[in-house]
Amino acid sequence: MRRSSTDETPYRRSPSLDSKPGSPSLRYSGEYEYRSSPFTFGFRTAPGPRGGKGGYSSQGRKYVVFYLDLSFIFLLELQRCRMAEGCVRALRYGMVFFNLLFWLGGCGILGVGVWLSVTQGNFATLSSSFPSLSAANVLIAVGTIVMVIGCIGCVGAVKESRPLLLSFFILLLLIFFLEILFIIIFFAHQDQIDHYAQNDLKRGLQLFGTEGNVGLTNAWSIVQTDFRCCGVTNHTDWFEVYNTSRVPDSCCLEYSDNCGLENPGTWWTAPCYERVKSWLQENLVALWIFGLCTVLTQILGLAFSMTMFCQAVKVDTFYA
Repeated sequence: MRRSSTDETPYRRSPSLDSKPGSPSLRYSGEYEYRSSPFTFGFRTAPGPRGGKGGYSSQGRKYVVFYLDLSFIFLLELQRCRMAEGCVRALRYGMVFFNLLFWLGGCGILGVGVWLSVTQGNFATLSSSFPSLSAANVLIAVGTIVMVIGCIGCVGAVKESRPLLLSFFILLLLIFFLEILFIIIFFAHQDQIDHYAQNDLKRGLQLFGTEGNVGLTNAWSIVQTDFRCCGVTNHTDWFEVYNTSRVPDSCCLEYSDNCGLENPGTWWTAPCYERVKSWLQENLVALWIFGLCTVLTQILGLAFSMTMFCQAVKVDTFYA
């Protein structure tokens, strides 16, 4: 049976953009109405009577919903941009803070090195092959490098400068690779390094008490007194230096002038090389913690600097 055009039907269409003002308004109604969030991207109109005098028309309500959809999308994008901006700001402040600490630490290490150098090298090198490798010179070099890298990272983070951030990343990466290479070489050739170090220290004993080697003389006296040891591998190492059965006064159990000429029973007999190795092994946990903290700090510095560099590249590309 053919349905009359005047019969009610639950299926009605929403008006299209091409609808004429005089055409009847068709809509979804009844139990088949499409229900969703009020902020959906589409041209849906709420069920109800047609817009009459003093109210919105169906086409007007349709454009209101469209603009509400656009506003909601814009607010979501704005919120996401604000969150990203907040993360970048927190990253920049964190990098500035840590690099400022590095710079201050580098200044402190440099100051200690300069102080040791001024005080006539009381902690000078024990090696005759590397006379410049004294504690003062090592501290000065390390402090200068740390201070320069910290300054570059701090300024680069504040200014968001791509060249400075990239320079900081390259320098830190180079130092990180050199540290890994040094550790690999050390553990791969540990026996050869021990043998070479002992022979080199024995050659350094020949310079003990000679003119122009005040730093080396003071260094051996401090090591033997603090670690209660004598010689490199044995107290007899000093016999070759003095060409007689004699040791420095710093090897005596109770210090006194010319006590090294007395009975060997009043001398320290433990080798200094083994005593220093034992001290390092006793403090191995602290050394590993210090090394891991250093590595973790370097990795975070690499990640932060590269993240800020990529962000600066994106910003420059967007506004180009």
